[in-house]
Amino acid sequence: MPRAVREQQMLDAAVRIFGQRGYRAASMDEIADVAGVSKPLVYLYLNSKEELFTACIRREAAALVAAVRAGVSEGEGEGGGGVRGGLPADRQLWAGLQAFFTHTAERPDAWVVLHNQARTQGEPFAAEVAVMREEIVAFVTSLIAEAAREAHRKPELAEREVAGLAQALVGAAESLAGWANGDASVSAKEAAATLMNFAWAGLGELMEGRRWVP
Repeated sequence: MPRAVREQQMLDAAVRIFGQRGYRAASMDEIADVAGVSKPLVYLYLNSKEELFTACIRREAAALVAAVRAGVSEGEGEGGGGVRGGLPADRQLWAGLQAFFTHTAERPDAWVVLHNQARTQGEPFAAEVAVMREEIVAFVTSLIAEAAREAHRKPELAEREVAGLAQALVGAAESLAGWANGDASVSAKEAAATLMNFAWAGLGELMEGRRWVP
């Protein structure tokens, strides 16, 4: 078997065990057993438990970001006119959220690794996840800023405000993914719709210049 294929097989097994057992409780013996290889071979390919966990985080983070971007790109391709030659910003966000929740539902162990395990095991693992989150936040920030331009023909929201809204939206998506994955009756579409109803309705008011004032 080619090295690259064997390595992916090991990473698949590692994600499963890290997701189900947790980083501390996971053993290299069990990972090797699930992968169908010897423990020395796992060490030969990935050197240590720490490096194996880091490789899992990087692979799954890249896969999640790619899934969200692909979802939005597919939505743009299906649209006719509007932003970037595709859908308006809210429809792009809707497509991205559906892709996000679909991906996390299909790979629940990977989501546990990214959202729970990596963040609670200290550095350098938390830093790896932070890079992924920053990329997603930047992407959402661009969509919100684009929505403001659509609404006003010019950017009306301050850069700091747009950044804060993006952080809030991504944080809500992360929390909802945990909720949706814990309840088999919640579909990816339902989770995405819940967040759109919660967040975009309010954003729509903001885009029209109607702000909540204490």
